[in-house]
Amino acid sequence: MTEDEWEYLPLRLPPGVSRLTAATQLSIQAEFGGWELSNVRLYSDGTRKVLLRRKRRKVALPVIT
Repeated sequence: MTEDEWEYLPLRLPPGVSRLTAATQLSIQAEFGGWELSNVRLYSDGTRKVLLRRKRRKVALPVIT
């Protein structure tokens, strides 16, 4: 697959967010938005930078007659 077939959603989770809360938030994004986890970076201050991705959707425009 090429990079053009994916759309990305960068998220930043602040330092006070627990691992369980972060996992819950990401699970909700995955279930209802169709996103999957692409990358997670945990910084020394506790901030998490998360990159979600999903396949681009080809939506046909409605035909007006």
